[in-house]
Amino acid sequence: MPRLLGVDIPGDKRIEASLPYIYGIGPSLAKKVLDQANIDPDIRAKDLTPEQINHIIQAITANKLPVEGDLRREIQGHLKRLQAINCYRGIRHRRSLPVRGQRTSTNARTRKGPRKTVGVVRAKDTK
Repeated sequence: MPRLLGVDIPGDKRIEASLPYIYGIGPSLAKKVLDQANIDPDIRAKDLTPEQINHIIQAITANKLPVEGDLRREIQGHLKRLQAINCYRGIRHRRSLPVRGQRTSTNARTRKGPRKTVGVVRAKDTK
């Protein structure tokens, strides 16, 4: 299992399919990085030489791509800023509701979580 930028990538997969295991690198960006590093995308990740791994890391850092912890921190900062200025999107994030205009009367269960059933409380002396 090769280790790139602090992430173990699967060794049995092609390097083109293994690079997206790094947070911030998708399939298209993986192709660009491999083109810049002059590495065959069909080679297995476990068959990479240390020199090829260094070429991949240099290609990622040369493009100044935020990956892993830096990207996560950057996204968290954006969300904190939206919440601090009390804009509509920030309020929706704070309340764990859909942010991009989706309906909430039905659906939105991924964002809102499981249903919370509200029961009726009756007074003891009434019948």
